[in-house]
This record gives sequence, C-alpha cells and structure tokens, in this order.
Amino acid sequence: MNPAKALREQLGKLQRLAQPYFLPLEEGRTGGGAFLLLLAALLAIVVGLTLLLLTGAVALSGALIPQLQGRFLPGIPQQVAVLWAGPIGWLLMALMAAGVFCFWLYRGQLRQGRWVPWVLLGVIALLILVINGINVGISFVARNVDNSLVAYDRDGFWKTVAIYAFCLMLALPIRALQAYLIPRLGLLWREWLSGRLLGRYLSNRAYYELNPNDESSEEIDNPDQRISQDAASFTSTSLSVSVEILSALLTFVSFILVLWSINSKLALLLLAYAVSGTALIVFASRRLVALNYQQLKLEADFRYGLVHIRDNAESIAFYRGEAQEGKEAQRRLGGAISNYNRLIVWEALISVIQRSYDYFSRFLPWLVIAPIYFAKEVDFGVFGQASIAFSQVLFSVSYIVNNVDRLAAFSASISRLEGFQSKIDSLAGGHDLLDPSSVPASVVGPGQSSDAIVLRHVDLVPPRSGRHLIRDLSLTIAPGDRLLVVGPSGCGKTSFLRLVSGLWTAAAGQVERPPVGELMFIPQKPYMLLGSLREQLCYPQSPDKFSDDQLRHVLEQVRLPDLVRRYPDLDIKQDWPRLLSLGEQQRLGFARLLLNSPRFVVLDEATSALDVATEQALYGMLVALDMGFVSVGHRPTLRDYHDTVLELDGTSTWRLMPSSSYQFGR
Repeated sequence: MNPAKALREQLGKLQRLAQPYFLPLEEGRTGGGAFLLLLAALLAIVVGLTLLLLTGAVALSGALIPQLQGRFLPGIPQQVAVLWAGPIGWLLMALMAAGVFCFWLYRGQLRQGRWVPWVLLGVIALLILVINGINVGISFVARNVDNSLVAYDRDGFWKTVAIYAFCLMLALPIRALQAYLIPRLGLLWREWLSGRLLGRYLSNRAYYELNPNDESSEEIDNPDQRISQDAASFTSTSLSVSVEILSALLTFVSFILVLWSINSKLALLLLAYAVSGTALIVFASRRLVALNYQQLKLEADFRYGLVHIRDNAESIAFYRGEAQEGKEAQRRLGGAISNYNRLIVWEALISVIQRSYDYFSRFLPWLVIAPIYFAKEVDFGVFGQASIAFSQVLFSVSYIVNNVDRLAAFSASISRLEGFQSKIDSLAGGHDLLDPSSVPASVVGPGQSSDAIVLRHVDLVPPRSGRHLIRDLSLTIAPGDRLLVVGPSGCGKTSFLRLVSGLWTAAAGQVERPPVGELMFIPQKPYMLLGSLREQLCYPQSPDKFSDDQLRHVLEQVRLPDLVRRYPDLDIKQDWPRLLSLGEQQRLGFARLLLNSPRFVVLDEATSALDVATEQALYGMLVALDMGFVSVGHRPTLRDYHDTVLELDGTSTWRLMPSSSYQFGR
C-alpha cells in the first residue's frame, strides 16, 4: 500500500473514532466535512474572542494604570489600534460571527452534552493563543536584555527584566489551567467512548461472538484491553497530539514572521532543513507502526495468560500443571520480548537521526546571522532573538521528527481500537445496551418470538465448521412440556441447547423461542459473578427486586440451609467460585431459576454434581411449577421427570420418542 493511501485510511479510522463524541457520525447526513467546518468555526470564534479580550485589556489598563501600560505592554496598544483601523479587525469579527452561525446550524446535533467538549476545546485553544502571544513577547524581551547588557544600560536592563517577570506571572496560571483542562476533557471523552464500546460489546451477544484470545485467528483479540487500556490511551493521546499540533501551527506562523523580519534567508533555510529532516524520519519510521501494533497484541496475550492462570488456580493446582502453564506463559512472554527487541533496534536508529537533526540545527542561525552582524546591519540582541525564534519554528515544523515513536504507537492504537469498534458495531447492529432507547422493542435476539419452543426442519452446524450435527429436525416444546436430550459424548447435545437458547443460529430451517425473560439457561457450572450473595441469587435481575425473606426461603428450597446460617448478611462479598463447591453452585443456579420464574428452562447437566435425592427434589419443584424444560443428562433417574426423549447419535440423525419407552444403556 502506498503511503498516501495508508495515510487516508488511517485518517478515516481516526475520524470514525474521534468524531462521534463531538458530532454524530451519520452516513449521508453528517460527514467529516461538517466536523472540519465546526473545527474551523471554533478557531474563528477563538481568534475573534482573543482580539476582543486583548482590546478590552488594553482599554482597561489604559484607563486604570496608564503609567504602567507603556512599561509592561510596549507597542501593544498601537498594534491593536492598527488592527481595528484596517480591515483585519473587522474581518476577524465577521469570521467569528460566521463561526457562531455554524454552531447554531448544528445545534440539534450538539444536544445531550455534546456542547461540553466543544466549549472545553475552545477554552484550550484560547489558552494556546494567549501563551503563544506571550512567547512571542518573550523573544523581544530576550533581545532587549542582550542589547541592554551590551550597552551597559542598567535601567533598561531592570525594566526589561520586570516585563519578563510580568509575562511569567501571566503565563504560569494559564499553563496550569491548560494542564488541567486537557486531561479533564480526555477523561470525559474516555468515559463516553469506553461506555459506548462497552454497550455495543454487551449488546446482541457481541461479546459471545467475538473470539476472545485465538492468536492464530484474524478476529479481535483481547477485547478487555481495547475497551480499557486502548480507549484510555487513544483519548488522552488524541487530545495531547491535537493540542500540540495546533500549538505547533501557531508557533510556526508567529515566529516565522519574527525570523522573516530578521532575515528572509534564515527563514527559508529553516524550512528547507525541516522538510528534508521530516521526510527522512518519516521514511525511516514506517516500520515502527507495525512493530508497535504487534507489541500491543503480544503484551495483551501475555497478560491474558497470567489472568487465565489466576482464574483457574485451583484446577491447575489439582493437576500439578505448573510446568505446562509455565511453558505457555514463557512462550507468550518470549513473543513479546522478541518483538520488543526488534522495536528497540528501530527506535535506536530513529533516535540517532533525531539527535543528529537536533545538533546540526543549533549552529545554523549563527552561520546566517554572523555575516550581517559583522557588517553591523543588526544589533547583538538579534542573536538571542533569532536563536529563540529559530528553535521555536524548528520545533513546530519538526513535530513529526520529535514525536515519531509516539505517533507510531498512536497509529497502532487507532488501528486496534477502530477495528474493535467496527467489529462490535456490526455484531451489535448499532444498538447500545447501556442506552435502552437505541434498542427497538422488537429486538429479542436471534430467531422469532413465540409462546413455545418450535423447530421446523432445522439443520445444526457449529459456527466456523462444516460438520452437520443434526439434519431436518422438527419438534415443538409447549408450556409444561419436558424434553430430555441424550446421546454419546460429542454428538451435539450441548450444541442443541445453544441453538434452543439462541446462542447459535440454525444453518437451515426456522427456530421460534419465547421472548427474553421467559427462557433461562442453567449450565453444568453456573456463572458466579463478582458481587454479593444477594446479587448471585438475583442475577440477572436487580437485587432490589426481592426481599431478604424471599432469598432465604429460596435457599432453603434448594437445600442450602447451611449457606443461610453461614452468611446471615446477604450483602457479604466473597470469592464465590472458590468458596462454593460445584454442587452448591448448581443448587444456587436452581435458586436463581426459582426467583426468575421463567416459563421455560434449558438445563445442561445442571445436576451432575448432586446426589440423586437432591436432583429428584429440584426437578420435582420444576414439575410442580409446571415449567417447560429441556435437559441434557446421563442419569436414568432423569427419565421420570421428562415426557419426551430426543436421542442424538453424532451422525446428524436423531430419534424422538416417549420417555417411557426409552432405555438407558442400550
């Protein structure tokens, strides 16, 4: 891919990530042009406001402290008067009015708090303008300091030092406010972006569809890192880079005029030097983007491996699998180290180029200024002012050179985060779980809504597989019906439950199922969330929905009286997966089932860790409640609680028969 095309693609990714927080990105209605128009309008407003504030400050100081105005604002009142006497001042006011009109036109799309980031951006831009003006003033102060020292002008020296102190008093609080506002805006942006990504990630089961950590796959890796770390890095870096680029542009315009006023040859030499140096560094740093992208992925893979060890510590300890886990962790660490080693080599090469670029730039002003100084065409203070102006302009035009490694890492993070956003947007269908208003009432998950579980001529094929587990299956499970699914291991029993529950879609045929809330799935190992005992029992409903007496009663029903005695405070938080045995977790899963009271339930060996008596008691409760359920199990005792058996043989054929005629162990 040629560099121009790569740059256009990267800018497109940046727009899709950055714009929605400031302005909705709606195809066919609001594109990048509108966003850039508002940015230009914001700058016009800021520049016009700066001129108004400067004019007001000059008028106020002239009225209150006229004797000090000439000392601390030398020449500024005259320059302001020139601006208003000519067309420039009124042109800036016209542009400011046009900018306000642009924001008024888009007022409908800047509701719901979207005006806040624009205000903060405007304040930040205003502060940058003021700081830049102070820096230009300081360059003249430095020139006057040198001239007063050479002329042994004591009074002129102290007067100039007083002006410099006044500039510092103005600049320091402005710098402090700017240092606060930039990360503050970044924090607000991160809150919005992470919340948006999280909402899309959790809607329409996008989190389930994504491949979580398959290193050989082209799917999205480590979504947790992208929502947390990459989003935080993107928002903070985007703002800092944007502010730095704006500051660099203003610095360039301001100080190139200062340089041109000193010597046009010096200004042209600087431009040629900066352009050639930037071209060289961009060419040498292209490899950094790919290496930084790969490093982010490898570091996340290594961290995921460590989290996996922590989450499965007990199982690893039972198996004495430390050696095998250590090998896998070392493999992941080795990949990160190997890639980082290559990254170090390229960063060292870039650093050498940067250092050489910096060293050669220091004596260039002397080569140009010295001849005209010896010819007595300029005073000695020009050396100091030219060095300051030259360094400021060089710094602004050399922004890419000085920040190439940071920009490479930023480019990699843009690709990772935008790729994740595009993927979850496609999976979520544009709906946001954290914004209920964005989800139409008709969206109830894959398949059609029904008062029963109905399969019509269904073929079941696992995702990313061509293997047919079931062909042409038709059955109906009405309220109160009870189906037992049996067959050898690997024949597709759990896959069938995934199809019934809506996690998988049918390769052919039609599936109807009850709406959300009327169908509940109970796995062999129930999910234990991070929370209190109350939240464990009520999941996925709100903990406030049930009283303490209801929760204690349901624990008694599922034969967990000891849990009630051990934890009288239901708000206690523990490491429940480690604390509770699998049998206790399965009974807690039935407690959730009783509290949620769905019309249908799907049970995947949900009583495999329980004794027969407890299993009979729990299934007896489901029968008494007249729930319809689909079970997978291997115990012959389960047959008594089902009226129909679906037998799978693993070759895509099946049999449906009354439970009374089915014999286990045939």
